[in-house]
Amino acid sequence: MPTPPPVSLALTALHISHRVFTHPGSVSSLEQAAAERGQTPEQVVRSLLFRLEEGRYVMVLAAGPAQISWAALRAHLGVSRLTTADRDEVQAVTGYPIGAVGPFGLLTPMPVLVDVCVAEQTEVSIGSGLRGTTVILATADLLAGLGDAAVVALRKDGTPNQAD
Repeated sequence: MPTPPPVSLALTALHISHRVFTHPGSVSSLEQAAAERGQTPEQVVRSLLFRLEEGRYVMVLAAGPAQISWAALRAHLGVSRLTTADRDEVQAVTGYPIGAVGPFGLLTPMPVLVDVCVAEQTEVSIGSGLRGTTVILATADLLAGLGDAAVVALRKDGTPNQAD
């Protein structure tokens, strides 16, 4: 049996029930990934890395196709400026390649924010640390494993308090 991916190892160490799913081939869309996992696109959680300032990061977990409101994120964090981390920075800070980032087993500890759209799901899939492989778990277990992660409304949905 192959070695479990890094996020699976981190979840196992936390005694969090999950399963590993490996896609049969390359994945070219969110819809394809969700369908192969037996999920909806909203259950596929993206781990987005933002740089607040040099050496200070925050990870945002977003549900599938949802876009994050930069204004809502800046307001929640109390900052006037933030940027998305580039490919090399994501690898250096998390230890994982883009497309496989999960919120567990990170090289650099950081706060994690969970968009409410993620919390509305009963089961989700997250990056495993390996491209083409995901970890599927109950949302309640994801939130329990994250401990003090804040669940906040960050989705860009056109409402006045979330406009960019």
